[in-house]
Amino acid sequence: MVRIVSIIFLACMIMIGCSDEGKKDVEDQEASIPVTAPQVVADELQIPWSISLVGNSFYLSERPGAVVKVEEEKTERQKVVFEKPLATAAEAGFLGFVLSPDFLQTNEAFAYYTYTDQTGQFNRIVVLQLENQVWREKRLLLDKIPSGQFHHGGRLKIGPDGKLYATTGDAATSPEIAQDLGSLGGKIIRMNLDGSIPNDNPFPNSYVYSYGHRNPQGLAWTADGALYESEHGPSANDEINLIQAGKNYGWPLIKGTEKRAGMESPLFTSGSNHTWAPSGMALANGNLYVSALRGNAVIEFNLQTGEQREIITGLGRIRDVFIKDNTLYFISNNTDGRGNPLERDDKLYRIPLSSQ
Repeated sequence: MVRIVSIIFLACMIMIGCSDEGKKDVEDQEASIPVTAPQVVADELQIPWSISLVGNSFYLSERPGAVVKVEEEKTERQKVVFEKPLATAAEAGFLGFVLSPDFLQTNEAFAYYTYTDQTGQFNRIVVLQLENQVWREKRLLLDKIPSGQFHHGGRLKIGPDGKLYATTGDAATSPEIAQDLGSLGGKIIRMNLDGSIPNDNPFPNSYVYSYGHRNPQGLAWTADGALYESEHGPSANDEINLIQAGKNYGWPLIKGTEKRAGMESPLFTSGSNHTWAPSGMALANGNLYVSALRGNAVIEFNLQTGEQREIITGLGRIRDVFIKDNTLYFISNNTDGRGNPLERDDKLYRIPLSSQ
């Protein structure tokens, strides 16, 4: 079991969050004496979104359009040059970011970003390359992913099968596209690292791996290859799903614990009266660790017992998590306009996952 961790404060703090990331809400945060306090690895980050790691060097994407390299607790902000101008809509910008498996040889990474041009607003997946401490867009892998005022999805992960996975949102104003297999919105999509469609995808000549998603933002795999996903529900009814190729996860036809033939219900849900606004995820020791924005926590889900509990609280909105060598790393997201920033926010933290 992982020890429950929370942060000591002199008084309760008021945090602002949103299940939908489009509505505001104020919640009181209670503090208690910690078993072990998280250590700050880097601070003064600017709306960080994704954590990636190679060796001992972290690379963090920032929504306004930068990558922060953190090495031996020293930070360097690296400019990113995109082919298209970043969108300024709520939740939009430079989102998912993952280093290529051969990064040390190629200096390449994969990125997901929201842009605007004369034809509208969209999301795209590209290859970036680091040259003289500047990241430049080198290759386009997939374009015209639906976008709107909210619900851009945006998580990128390379699976144990060596394929690139991405989460896409329903673009907020068009929830029905999540059920449309001809649309890239409201999906988990899967591609080869060169941008081509894998031959073993569940639908012929399609990037779609699963569908019926509202605003998925987290992906994580178990050691035996099982894929889990986190997803924002409407005001509440946030979800943690076990993803299987070709399955329909119901949005907008069902939500929460509702059931319908041919559709999958979640393993965990926040319920109709509570919200997590779940984002990045990681797996270790049979437990799933999920960052929560409105929930202002890192939540641990025991996949065997079905138990859940908050193991990090009091630091505000948490956007992404990463686990290495039984150490949990996570980034706060209080500078995104929906939180109350703490001093020198946002931050990258670490804390050991101690067995007992």
